[in-house]
Amino acid sequence: MGIFSSIFRSRDAPQNRTAGSGYAFYFGGTTSGKTVTERSAMQMTAVYACVRILSEAIAGLPLHLYRYKEDGGKEKAIDHPLYLLLHDEPNPEMTSFVFRETLMTHLLLWGNAYAQIIRNGKGEVIALYPLMPNRMTVDRDEKGHLYYSYQTSDSDAPTMKSGTVNLKPTDVLHIPGLGFDGLVGYSPIAMAKNAIGMAIACEEYGAKFFANGAAPGGVLEHPGTIKDPQRVRESWQSTFGGSGNANKIAVLEEGMKYTPIGISPEQAQFLETRKFQINEIARIFRVPPHMVGDLEKSSFSNIEQQSLEFVKYTLEPWLIRWEQSIQRSLLSTDEKPLYFAKFNVDGLLRGDYASRMSGYATARQNGWMSANDIRELENLDRIPAEDGGNLYLINGNMLPLGSAGAFANINTESEKKEETTSE
Repeated sequence: MGIFSSIFRSRDAPQNRTAGSGYAFYFGGTTSGKTVTERSAMQMTAVYACVRILSEAIAGLPLHLYRYKEDGGKEKAIDHPLYLLLHDEPNPEMTSFVFRETLMTHLLLWGNAYAQIIRNGKGEVIALYPLMPNRMTVDRDEKGHLYYSYQTSDSDAPTMKSGTVNLKPTDVLHIPGLGFDGLVGYSPIAMAKNAIGMAIACEEYGAKFFANGAAPGGVLEHPGTIKDPQRVRESWQSTFGGSGNANKIAVLEEGMKYTPIGISPEQAQFLETRKFQINEIARIFRVPPHMVGDLEKSSFSNIEQQSLEFVKYTLEPWLIRWEQSIQRSLLSTDEKPLYFAKFNVDGLLRGDYASRMSGYATARQNGWMSANDIRELENLDRIPAEDGGNLYLINGNMLPLGSAGAFANINTESEKKEETTSE
């Protein structure tokens, strides 16, 4: 039985590779011949734009810790120590924006985000420090329990001893991306390295094309024999090479003839290829093309809808990963039924001014929003309660059917009394 148990533990060990394959994604080789790693991919403008858009969107959203109320509602748990860490300052060295931006960048490039959890003697979380994913290994011990092995460096915060440090799951905030075992996420860059490698190759081809004078390569033909072809080649390159020498007029002597042998970028569909690769990278991160500068298929009629879809289908899955990882790692067993963390995306879902005012008017007239409720959403000062700022009003023409009948009967009886008095 011990033999079989060790086999199962070995098979279940989390690894950053495809199931049944001995090929890991760290090598970065691609079919285009360009090496693609998590760091080199950031030199591609489309990758940089997608990572920046998503990381800044997650970092800029308000993150609050809430407490369930006895009446079924919720309120901000401002008095909880974790509230300040999540909303303002996770550690003395960085703000909440920078902390979440850093972890989200790790999550988008490496597929995993790690942060060391610092606790006091009571077990309360007092600080969170980011950890580099490329120096973290997730494994199992002899009993099959997970542990995190981290290789420290001089640039790390002095919260761990130097060398390799083993951390318990309770000491690590781990946010995994898409993976096959549910424990370790796979790097989106590694999964799509061929597409990114092709984009890098196209960009390099374009740079070399313009460096060579924005003209195709060619052959200099001479009717006789040239004694020093190297000198002729260097002379031609120094005179007509480079983008600064483009469109110069060449004067050929001794019967020499220049024959171009290349093809233009338009004929090779070079620009179309580059554009397709940018859309391909945007597709990897599920970012709408208009957010990375491609407005070809965007218009005033659909760009707002694309922005709403970006919130729902792109940001929301990432937000759920963050919220559930915080719930799992940072709250104790006793606190989990009482508290929860939640991002506020109302600001991203706001429509234009006319649409918001129309919605507020409907909510106000139907009695489920007060004037102060509306003013808080618009970041305006509250109206004092004595002036009616907290009143919930309804339209007088809308009454339950029974009440409407009773009201009609009362009016009829009062009219009869008036008629009797007048007689």
